Amino acid sequence: MKKHFPNFITCFNLICGCFAVFFSFKAIMFGDFSIPLYFILAAALFDFLDGLAARLLKAYSDMGKQLDSLADMISFGLAPGALIVAMIGRTAVEVPDWLPFVGFIIPVFSAWRLAKFNIDERQATGFLGLPTPANALFFGGLAYSYSVFFIEQPYWLIGIAVFFSILLVSNVPMFSLKFKNLKLKGNEIRYTFLLCALLLIIILKQDALPAIILLYILLSVISAILCRK
Repeated sequence: MKKHFPNFITCFNLICGCFAVFFSFKAIMFGDFSIPLYFILAAALFDFLDGLAARLLKAYSDMGKQLDSLADMISFGLAPGALIVAMIGRTAVEVPDWLPFVGFIIPVFSAWRLAKFNIDERQATGFLGLPTPANALFFGGLAYSYSVFFIEQPYWLIGIAVFFSILLVSNVPMFSLKFKNLKLKGNEIRYTFLLCALLLIIILKQDALPAIILLYILLSVISAILCRK
């Protein structure tokens, strides 16, 4: 029973992802992008908890690894793609009928990123490319806080989706937020990120999420450049 407990938590991640997709498509009619974000946030919480439970219980398994990726594909791959489709679907700007479906580039590249992660032994302590949860949180926050702007600027939204899709499968080093200990040495980048993220929350309040993800990307790039020197 103990070895299946993390998988049980992963299933809640998957369920939240399904609800995020459902309410994303519902937003095409009603324009409420808050509920999809809440479910993406809940999925991210369960994604963190299943990993924590696996480490505490030492309940690692190949099945758990695969189940985690499948759940992430829905919660952090399909859900942000559905949000992009929904935002473009509400635009009053004249666009080709096929344009909203370009949003599904996010699930495609998310699947590529997750498959790459599963077979890449270089990503044990950090990441190469943007993690799918960070990508989903960015688009969830974008839809929640700035949907009014992007609904009227669909080509900007598509451009951002393409850029983030490339970032998902890139080899840009991204730091992990997992602390091996609470010492400052070796965790400078993590503490810097958490402090700056707190400042962004104080300044931007509920609209801080996209800025926090951009901060994460920026600090990861700066850290990678400094490490090469």
